Amino acid sequence: MIYHTRKLVKPEDLNAGGTLFGGTLLRWIDEEAAIYVMCQLDSRNIVTKYMSEINFVSPALTGDVVEIGFETLKFGRSSITVKCIARVKQSKKTIITIDQIVFVHLDKSLKPSPHGIS
Repeated sequence: MIYHTRKLVKPEDLNAGGTLFGGTLLRWIDEEAAIYVMCQLDSRNIVTKYMSEINFVSPALTGDVVEIGFETLKFGRSSITVKCIARVKQSKKTIITIDQIVFVHLDKSLKPSPHGIS
């Protein structure tokens, strides 16, 4: 797993229980995964197709630095599948795991298109 991104948990990122809001973390992950895939495919024409079960393991608190890591699992004809782990940098405690995030490469008509063809 290669950790590409770090985010600081700020007070505005917290839920009513005082921990990192899951929706905020998922927004960070979706954006960073898309950037990771864009770099892998050398294309901006990708969309998130699917996320497998999302497993929240432990919380993050104000002041924690969250590391978001990705690993490429598979290239399909028009898709790419990655795995994600987010953890607290200081303690290395896992916050969330997502076994599969699938992105699809699109052509100019917004139809699935093989990699390398726009």
